[in-house]
Order: sequence, then structure tokens, then C-alpha cells
Amino acid sequence: MLPVVALIGRPNVGKSTLFNALTGTRDALVADFPGLTRDRQYGFARRARIPCIVIDTGGLVEHADSIEGLMVEQTERAIAEADRLIVLVDGRAGLTPQDRFTAQLARRSGKPIWLAVNKTEGFDPDTAVAEFHQLGLGEPHPVAAAHDQGVVPLLEAVLEGLEPDAEEAPETTGIKVAVVGRPNVGKSTLINRLLGENRMVTYDEPGTTRDAVMVPFERDGERFTLIDTAGLRRRARVEEAVEKFSVIKTMQAIETAHVVVAVMDAHDSVVEQDASLLGAVIEQGRALVIAINKWDNIAPEQRELIRGQIEQRLSFADFAPLHFISARHGSGVGELLATVRRVYGAAMRDMSTPELTRVLEAAVESHQPPLVSGRRIKLRYAHQGGRNPPVIVIHGNQTDHVPDAYRRFLVNVYRKAFDLVGTPVRVSFRIEENPFAGRRNPLTPRQRRKRKRLIQRNKR
Repeated sequence: MLPVVALIGRPNVGKSTLFNALTGTRDALVADFPGLTRDRQYGFARRARIPCIVIDTGGLVEHADSIEGLMVEQTERAIAEADRLIVLVDGRAGLTPQDRFTAQLARRSGKPIWLAVNKTEGFDPDTAVAEFHQLGLGEPHPVAAAHDQGVVPLLEAVLEGLEPDAEEAPETTGIKVAVVGRPNVGKSTLINRLLGENRMVTYDEPGTTRDAVMVPFERDGERFTLIDTAGLRRRARVEEAVEKFSVIKTMQAIETAHVVVAVMDAHDSVVEQDASLLGAVIEQGRALVIAINKWDNIAPEQRELIRGQIEQRLSFADFAPLHFISARHGSGVGELLATVRRVYGAAMRDMSTPELTRVLEAAVESHQPPLVSGRRIKLRYAHQGGRNPPVIVIHGNQTDHVPDAYRRFLVNVYRKAFDLVGTPVRVSFRIEENPFAGRRNPLTPRQRRKRKRLIQRNKR
């Protein structure tokens, strides 16, 4: 499973800026727990040798009440979820009592800690970090998150000593299917229906929220491994026992899976958390199937209206097959598993260079790339650059100027040509190198005159 790193510190030290620098995106999966004002944010970081999950937290205040108290509680939960901690301080503002409070809270956790001194651009590194040795958190790391300075060395230091998990081959695990979604949408019921037995139960033990439950089974001679991400029940202090959406567990399951089945309740509207979850699946490049559960309880006259609303709100994931099922009664579940096989096949498909190039040539002929400074973008050939998700690498001239709209056009062309249903498709571009680059006079004057005569002769 991916290691988890939490960013903690007082307000305004740049935690969110560092989070964005580590994850390379401003989009994050948000823990949507009712009644909490400041939510934790989660993202994938792949800038070091070891990928990890990063948690962004609210600012820590020592004498907290009301809203600030909830933010402290959120930070404490992030610390409990994390494997390693980054304590962030402000190098320009200097050491404060709130920094000392943060350091004390971090030490009390017993987790490995790294101290990062932010906003050190333009300063001598040794001078910028000098006073923060007083915190007793080891050697401070100078960074400038807003300028992406020192960010990767910091992450590499935090993850040092860890080794990437060896990926199990599909031949030994079968198709790994993660079942994800908000609490109470019927994930465990769906898994039990697929297995044909009441295998998934609800636990009431602290400390189990990050354990992925993997269940192997076989259907029609094909092997599968189901990854359950159902929210687990546990009692947290004086809180009422409630089922919570375990974000860490879900993100680790998405990373591990070949195919993700996102389950939603037909009685609920699509909310921001659903969109964020699907966004995380697409960002990771996982094949996706969307299952709208409890469809049997929807009146026939309402179904078309609900179907249209769902398709409209999930238009960004329109490549994903949409199934309307009843996990409790089993209707539509058989078709769901058949679709899992199909999208897995699409995600792992091998595409030859001649076929990819032929489709590219036909696409360019039907819809030319735009002009750049009066010159046409030339797309010459394509080859496959990866699977799960399929990556198509296109070579040509001025490819750094290909607009996003034309990239989307090519994605749709390849999706249709190779039946790449249910899987994100990534198209990247490479600029062909000029063999004469760096040579001041690649041709002699005589050779240039000869070439000019040949060109004129060919025109006649």
C-alpha cells in the first residue's frame, strides 16, 4: 500500500502550497465528514522514487475553540492516519509559540518527523533554518514551495528507506477490482452479491480503517480479486458510532486496482465528493465502471429523469460505462461483471505502431491540426507508450503547440478505433529532432544550389 505523509503546521506557513507542489495539481480528494468545518485534503504525489499519498491539514492553534478546535481535531486525525509527518514552519516569520505547539503534537504521535522551513527563497539556507533547530525535530530542510525549490529533495528524504511495492501480475491475482463510493451506497452488499455469500461484514474496532480487504474469487473460469473499501464503523472518543468514508483506504485501493467500480445510490443526487472520487480514479488512469445502485426502488416514471441528471453531472467521465443495478436483489450485477472484463481488456490492450499511425493519418486527413505562425503542425507517426491506461505517443513537428481541443479529438478517434471503452486514454506528443540541429552550415553553397535546382525541376 502507498505510504501516507501528513503536512502539519500553524496557519499561513504554506501547507497548501507545498501540497500542490508535491501532488502537481490543485485538485484533491476531500474528506467530507458532516459537521466539520475544515476538511482534510488528499492527493497522490509521484515526484520521488516512491509514490505516496499526501494529506493537507488546517492550521494548528494552541488555544483553540469553536472552528479552530475542529481544525485541530482534523489535524490530529490526519496524524493518526499518516505513516510519516512533515512539520512546516515559516522561515521569514521565524520561530513562534505555535510552531513549538505543532512540534510537541507531532512528537507525541511517535511517528517519524521531518521539519521543513518554507519561504526561504533569496536567503542563505543555513541562516534561514538556524533558529528552528530549537524545535528538536532533526535537521531542517529549507524549501520554497511557491517556487518549487527543495520540494523533491524533501519528499525523497521523507520516503527514504521505503521500497516500492512489487506489483503482482494479473496472472496470479486475476483482475483486481476496487469497489468505492460514499458510505451506505451498497458497496458491501454488491461485493457479497458478486461472491454469492455474506463475506463482507462491518467491524467495530479502532485502527482497522486503513486495512484493505482483498477477496479472491473465480467466475466462469476467470480469476478476480475484489478490494473492499466500505466505510468501517468505529467509535471515536465520545462521538456516536457512525460509518465514515475512509479516504486513505479508498485511495490506496484505487492505486492497487486494475478496474474501479464506483457505486452510487440512485436515491441521492451526485455531490462534489462523488465527482472528486471519480476525478481521483481518472487521474490515476484506472479503468472505470459506474454502478447506480438501488435502482429497483425507483418508480418507472422517474427513471429517465434521474438517468439524465446523472449523465449530465458525470459528463467528465462519459467514457465510463453506466450500469443501473440492485445489489440486494442481483438485477444488473451479472452485466456489471461482464463490463469489468471488457474495460480491463481495453485498458491492457496492445496496439501496434502501424495501426496507430494509420488511424492518426486518417484523423489528420479528416481534420487538419491548426496553423502555428502560418505553419501547419505535422503529426507523422504514433506508437504505444504504456497500458492501464493506454498511452499513445505521437511524433511530429511543432507538437508543443497542439491545442487541448485537438488532443481531445485524437483521444476520441483512438477510443472509437480501438474500442477503448471504460479506460482513460492519454495522448502525448514528441517533437522530432532535427538531424542538422547544432550544425552551422549543414550544406555547402554548391550543395544548396543543387538542391534548389532539383526543387524547381520537380515543381515543373
